[in-house]
Amino acid sequence: MYAIIESGGKQYKVEVGRSVLVDKVELPKGAAMEIDRVLLVRTENETLVGKPTVEGARVVATVRGEVKGPKITVQKFKAKSNYRVKIGHRQLYTDLAIKEIVLPAEAKKGT
Repeated sequence: MYAIIESGGKQYKVEVGRSVLVDKVELPKGAAMEIDRVLLVRTENETLVGKPTVEGARVVATVRGEVKGPKITVQKFKAKSNYRVKIGHRQLYTDLAIKEIVLPAEAKKGT
């Protein structure tokens, strides 16, 4: 079973027992997080597609901490004017451990 969730304007494929890096969320380490922006849920015998989200479906996750992404270097240069600028950036991510994918009530009755 897996689900497609939306967090921070991006979509992520999540499975129970796996971890996922999402854009930084202001929660302390060890806190529980419930994501209700579930766009798709796939089980062994059915697929639930949301319009735009699956009503009643949610994903329960635990915050494992904050992680820095890879360093990205940006350089600016203008010829003949001795203008050079070098800037580095590391994006902050939140590491989430997926604990449970909760199906909507209608899907549980049919299974």
